[in-house]
Amino acid sequence: MNAQPDASQMAIARADRERELLSDALARVGIGDRKAFEFLYRRTSAKLFGVCLRIFGNRNEAEEALQDAYVTIWNRAAAFDRDKASPISWLVAVTRNKAIDRLRARDKGKAVDLDEALGIADTSPNAEARLAEKDDAKVMDRCIDRLDDRDANFIRAAFWNGRTYADLAVAESTPLPTIKSRIRRALIKLRHCLEGSE
Repeated sequence: MNAQPDASQMAIARADRERELLSDALARVGIGDRKAFEFLYRRTSAKLFGVCLRIFGNRNEAEEALQDAYVTIWNRAAAFDRDKASPISWLVAVTRNKAIDRLRARDKGKAVDLDEALGIADTSPNAEARLAEKDDAKVMDRCIDRLDDRDANFIRAAFWNGRTYADLAVAESTPLPTIKSRIRRALIKLRHCLEGSE
């Protein structure tokens, strides 16, 4: 007779699945995947907003800090290593550090003339523009086509078809660490290709 999984086993399985989903989303964000970024935002923004709100205690400042944090997450997602940290721990650390930096800058004690600040142009592209630039399907396809056929298939299976690394390891009869290493190397190659296309 098969025993039914208890509530704690199901909770652990859900947590593992969520960790895998967030790790995969961060990997895709690292290569400029806008849909993965939207997924990541929907899945984590409430928690990360709570972090900002605890630091600032003010909703408007917390919202601005959260926006800064997501710009940083977009720019630094490729640095996330699923073997060294859980995705939510990494996201919370990035958000907390960004919020604290903003708080320190605000509290330096130097009064700022807002009229003077308005005259300073911000020449950097906004987050939406950067996302749109990275969302060029033709560039992505060309970069994937440059990969080894097997690696290209792994990337498509993991990031377009939603297969987990564990699924791929079973399907390919390959150890999970080998699958992770191959995909990580392929993602680095993709990132370099995409950066060269900017």
